[in-house]
Amino acid sequence: MIKRLSFAAAMILTAASGTAGTITNGAWSPSGCGIEPAVPVIDQSSVDAYNQGVKAINDWQQKANAYNGCLIKEANADNALIANSANDEQARLRAAIEKIQAETTAAKAKLDKK
Repeated sequence: MIKRLSFAAAMILTAASGTAGTITNGAWSPSGCGIEPAVPVIDQSSVDAYNQGVKAINDWQQKANAYNGCLIKEANADNALIANSANDEQARLRAAIEKIQAETTAAKAKLDKK
């Protein structure tokens, strides 16, 4: 059941969203946010080099915030899709269980009358 549910969720994620995240070696990562910006290094060799480093950090912070926002949005969308898919699958299975139980009960009652 778990394999079927995982497969169904993966298929729905793939079909429903071109930007669904991916799971590799047990780690989730976004697929629609681009590459995470590399953290700049502060060059302490001179005041000019330091000032250039500060500019690079300011630029990086903007890019990192945009990446982080995208990551959060994509993760939340994936979580919602997985939860909804799992809930739908559980409801389908619950209905099948209830149906077979009702049919079994009805069949037993019919046979008990004979």
